[in-house]
Amino acid sequence: MDFDFDQDQLMLRDSVREYLSKECPPEFVRSMFEHPLGYSKEMWTGLAGLDWLGLTFPEEYGGLGLGMVELCLVLEEMGRAVFPGPYFSSVVLAGTALMKGGIAAQKAKYLSAIAKGETIGTFGILEDSVDWGPESIKMTATEKGDGYALSGMKRFVPFAHAADVIIVPARTSDRKEGISLFLVDSRSEGISTSTMTGIDLTNKASEVKFDNVVVPSENRLGTADAAWPVVKDVLQTAAVAASAEMLGCSRKAMEMSVAYAKMREQFGQPIGAFQAIKHKCAEMFLEVENSHSAVYYAAWAQDAGSDDADLAASAAKAYVGEAARKVCGEAIQVHGGIGFTWEIDLHLYFKRAKHYELMYGDANHHQELALRQVASSW
Repeated sequence: MDFDFDQDQLMLRDSVREYLSKECPPEFVRSMFEHPLGYSKEMWTGLAGLDWLGLTFPEEYGGLGLGMVELCLVLEEMGRAVFPGPYFSSVVLAGTALMKGGIAAQKAKYLSAIAKGETIGTFGILEDSVDWGPESIKMTATEKGDGYALSGMKRFVPFAHAADVIIVPARTSDRKEGISLFLVDSRSEGISTSTMTGIDLTNKASEVKFDNVVVPSENRLGTADAAWPVVKDVLQTAAVAASAEMLGCSRKAMEMSVAYAKMREQFGQPIGAFQAIKHKCAEMFLEVENSHSAVYYAAWAQDAGSDDADLAASAAKAYVGEAARKVCGEAIQVHGGIGFTWEIDLHLYFKRAKHYELMYGDANHHQELALRQVASSW
């Protein structure tokens, strides 16, 4: 296989970097901390105009029909910029759920609207425990007339406060994997949303309560009681996508550290001349390069339908999650006392990396998944 990006992929990466460096500088990112939506509607319209909101959607639904590798290139650049907005929730999570589980009519209605920037979607799975298996889903969906009544709670739902539709798995059977997926209008009667404060102020999430929320049958994604494979696909895609964002965070933090080590002087010479700083920067470079390989192999494996796609996704998330947190932490150390201050942007990258380290399965979760996958072939 060819490990280099082709010219179209490089042009996409460069165009995203150029756009975000101009439209999403650190000052803009910080301004979104207290913004009620947490993102700019004008910028969202701009992303739609560039066709980045439908990047991986099929062309018949208004997308570009590109793959996971291209999506990871965009997300890595968004990690470099600590992009504040519902791109991950709407394009990665909701978009994947619709592509994997929706029928043609649902795709035509929702994917097209997401690609145009007219609709924002999100996906909620976590409830009382930070567990990513089917047994953690307690929300119930009871048949009611020509539809279902949903009751329960979803927590850490990204950008739920700004979403038009929320896709949620709910239990429709006593079987462990007796799960169905539902598209829920966020304005439905019985839904209440309260914002949760997390470590990453640029990545807003909410607790969403469903109190006997009525959902029509046509808003069910896929077959009743058989949606868990779709949820697994969403989580696998999210794990690779989150790894790409963390890679962007760690690469930017490393670059900032190397630049600072060349500029900052102590005892008449740049601190980069000291062995301890050299070692830190070298270790950061090693972690970033390993992360790069893990992310883009996992992305390629998904695009190619490789037999080891599941294993590659878990390996990437397990490795990159810890590596990004380590690199961003070491970057703060390289900067010394100033690295801990609010004015220096390093904390933005550390917090974004820490947020995604835990979301969609931490290292322990994915190491266990990887072990099970390897053991099953013995």
